[in-house]
Amino acid sequence: MNELTINLKPKSEIPLYEQIYDYIKKDIQEGKMICGQKLPSTRALSVHLDVSRSTVELAYEQLLSEGYIEVIPCKGFYAAQIDNLYQLESIAEEEGGSEQAVLSRYRYDFTPNGVDLKSFPYNVWRKLSKDILSDDKTELFRLGNPKGEYELRSAVVSYLHQARGVSCTPAQVIIGAGSDYMLLLLNTLIGNRHKIAFENPSYRHAYRIFRQLGYDTYTVNMDRSGMMIEPLNELDADMAYVMPSHQYPLGVVMPIKRRLELLAWAKAREGRFIIEDDYDSEFRYKGKPIPALQGYDSGEKVIYLGTFSKSIAPAIRVSYMVLPRPLLELLDSSEARISSSVSKVDQMILTKFLQEGYYERHLNKTRALYKSRHDTLINCLKPLLKKCEISGEHAGVHLLLTFHDGRSEQELIDSALDHDIKVYGLSEYCVEPEARYGVTILLGYANMKEEKLKEAAAILAQIW
Repeated sequence: MNELTINLKPKSEIPLYEQIYDYIKKDIQEGKMICGQKLPSTRALSVHLDVSRSTVELAYEQLLSEGYIEVIPCKGFYAAQIDNLYQLESIAEEEGGSEQAVLSRYRYDFTPNGVDLKSFPYNVWRKLSKDILSDDKTELFRLGNPKGEYELRSAVVSYLHQARGVSCTPAQVIIGAGSDYMLLLLNTLIGNRHKIAFENPSYRHAYRIFRQLGYDTYTVNMDRSGMMIEPLNELDADMAYVMPSHQYPLGVVMPIKRRLELLAWAKAREGRFIIEDDYDSEFRYKGKPIPALQGYDSGEKVIYLGTFSKSIAPAIRVSYMVLPRPLLELLDSSEARISSSVSKVDQMILTKFLQEGYYERHLNKTRALYKSRHDTLINCLKPLLKKCEISGEHAGVHLLLTFHDGRSEQELIDSALDHDIKVYGLSEYCVEPEARYGVTILLGYANMKEEKLKEAAAILAQIW
């Protein structure tokens, strides 16, 4: 049994569980720990390292979430198979899915697209706005850089590197007013002759945009690891639209093995690309956020999409796209034909919000708020566990309830509506019907206070 001689640093700013996680992850990536090699039990490793068992369990849970290790019931933990799939190479450093929530007409609305606007940092935003406009800065009202202001792009690069593991330079980042704009801009760069594969179920809005733009579109079913590679290989697609860190709406986290398989698919043929929609990746309540797929890409195959609409407020309407270098050359050759769609004033306010640490503090506050609601809802739904299974927990802002008692999705939705409760069926997100997911209901909790969550969940537990 590998004793894992890890030199922990108790006084380090890096938590002990993260030090253990980093050590094992690196050993697996570098081949020092081979596929199938047994890891120490959590109890044995905690005694060996003189740390609490919960510390080791947290490290193992993070490794399990990312697919670096596997658990075999009654036997233990083992290193997963990730070698011979795709070369993990470091990229040399260079110098340099959400919809707006609407007011609901229902007493209780479990919309999975909601955000808590009452947690918006109004005072901070007001202060930054005043500071930006306090001086006579005529430059603020001139037409800005087509890609977005350099200061904001630099701040986004710093955030993405630290929080999401994304490797890029400011030159690769484009700022735009919402995800729709990003997709339309991408279309102007690559044209609509591409054939694109979507996860099923998926973010239907993005699917519809590509369909309306004239793309040939396909759907690929998912398993517990995300988009299935074998059916993807059978298609004539040269692009894949995925949400690997927290798939919407299923909440699936794509493990490292599947990520490397997907990158290998893209690398196998010239002109293939992966669109990574990093939907609500900021909200993870167990362990640390799952790194972005883009950080593993050494072949310049990933187009990375992100937004501040979900983490700050829908009306902010600031999204960003990180282009791989081959597509960046296309943008640079056509730059005169695009212009920034976000005002310089708003860009500078957001820049200060990021640079001065307000965004990180806001995320921490919002994450704690959503975790509390997440825990409350799960606890209130326990009486339903005899009738359904809960999935998609520990991340995002919604849960999934899958029923196996013979009732249809519509029957469950209608019974909730009879009690003035709006819930959402998984079928809304399926481009093509797929029976393998069963009868599943989505319950969002971001825009409901805990008191209302308890009331609504108690009613659902009674009627369902």
